[in-house]
Amino acid sequence: MLRYLTAGESHGEMLVAVVDGLPAGLPLVSSLLNRDLARRQAGHGRGGRMGIERDAVRIVSGVRGGITLGSPLALLIENRDWVNWVSRMAVEGPVEGPPLTAPRPGHADLPGALKYGHKDVRNVLERASARETAARVAVGAVAKSLLARFGVRVLGHVLAIGPVEARRIPPSWKDLERKAEASPVRCADTAASRAMVRAIDRALAGRDTVGGWIEVRAEGLPPGLGSYVQADRRLDGRLAAVLASIPAVKGVAIGDAFATSRLPGSRAHDEIFHDARRGWFRRTNRAGGLEGGMTNGEPVILRCAVKPVSTLMRPLRTADLLTGRPVRAHQERSDVCMVPAAAVVAEAATAIELVRALQEKFGGDSVAEMRGNWKGYLRSLR
Repeated sequence: MLRYLTAGESHGEMLVAVVDGLPAGLPLVSSLLNRDLARRQAGHGRGGRMGIERDAVRIVSGVRGGITLGSPLALLIENRDWVNWVSRMAVEGPVEGPPLTAPRPGHADLPGALKYGHKDVRNVLERASARETAARVAVGAVAKSLLARFGVRVLGHVLAIGPVEARRIPPSWKDLERKAEASPVRCADTAASRAMVRAIDRALAGRDTVGGWIEVRAEGLPPGLGSYVQADRRLDGRLAAVLASIPAVKGVAIGDAFATSRLPGSRAHDEIFHDARRGWFRRTNRAGGLEGGMTNGEPVILRCAVKPVSTLMRPLRTADLLTGRPVRAHQERSDVCMVPAAAVVAEAATAIELVRALQEKFGGDSVAEMRGNWKGYLRSLR
């Protein structure tokens, strides 16, 4: 199965990802990964760090001649801001600068310092930073490339920022993707997109931050990925877990989860139909493409609540880590709104977990072997 680890600190020299379990025979070039890294860096409301970094992946193993070998893939993303932090983030030499002892509410600062026994919250915040998600997006781009070989596509977009909600989401994938990519906040509703920009600007003027809702859609998946036989094999739980692991994501909904919770059962479920041309199908998709821990053949739809950025220009009250005395939280350079970026990260996280589910069902050490098993299974579904 596909698995990966990332390493690196926000202001360290680089981010590293090692990907294991990728099948042989997948065409893969760095430009494909860099496209998604650029999408993660975009979005109205991003902070000054995005003006420094120009994220680019260097593939250093697992690929030869633009084709994966089946061996571990190693990806490097250099931090351009590292040159300004060499003395403060020294790996072996003495570390310069005073310790940070004012933990920020909403961050990993305090629980991380208490857990690991640190007296300087920088030892926590550097790794806990959402900067790490750049490595996840690179891995997700690899996963999306593999999914594309099976006709599966994944897209993340924004449904709401602050009080502004999208009302007109295009029903077609093509229009949804085109409008989301063209929007400065990754929202496919043009009018809502403009209002979201204004909401972000108001938050900036008030020295505040703003959160929102994002959605990830995956199309082209057959029924039967995941399983009901054990809790840890249920795909809905697995997808919810990887999405909840994204910094600032505080809630995950599958399909129309919260809306259907207020409906009677007769209106909450997706009736089943079959004909010779289409096979099994539904006319609604309230379940978000997942039933009993498995895909049911309809598009998978996942929604995430993203809290406002915790680092504020008007720091909240906290207590000093060493003395316990009341102080104002530490100010670290940050975003006003990272909801559009979170949509790209959620897209990547979803793609990675879907690849795992695909490999569980179809196995194979090469893409060709997986595709053969895939085609045989699709024939059996009729």
